Amino acid sequence: MQGSDVILGPLFWLITTVIELFIWALVISAVLSWLVAFNVVNTRNRFVYMVGDFLHRVTEPALRPIRRIVPNLGGIDISPLILILLLIFLQQVLVRLYASIAA
Repeated sequence: MQGSDVILGPLFWLITTVIELFIWALVISAVLSWLVAFNVVNTRNRFVYMVGDFLHRVTEPALRPIRRIVPNLGGIDISPLILILLLIFLQQVLVRLYASIAA
């Protein structure tokens, strides 16, 4: 089992780290959308536009299928919350899977 730990340990670490970074991208994207909606930041600012565009391009492909399933709640988008919960679930499954393989 030691030989597989050399590959599986870093692989599981990489996957869980990517999931964690994606969760942070979802949170930052949601906060930025609120700041834009309440006119705290302006998308005419080039940096704000670039960050918002990048976050939209990264998160939208994962959010789109959830938005098709979840009903419209009158302007409240809960799809990032649902995706974050699914990602945390996946992360926990991976951690327990690695623990069972390593044992």
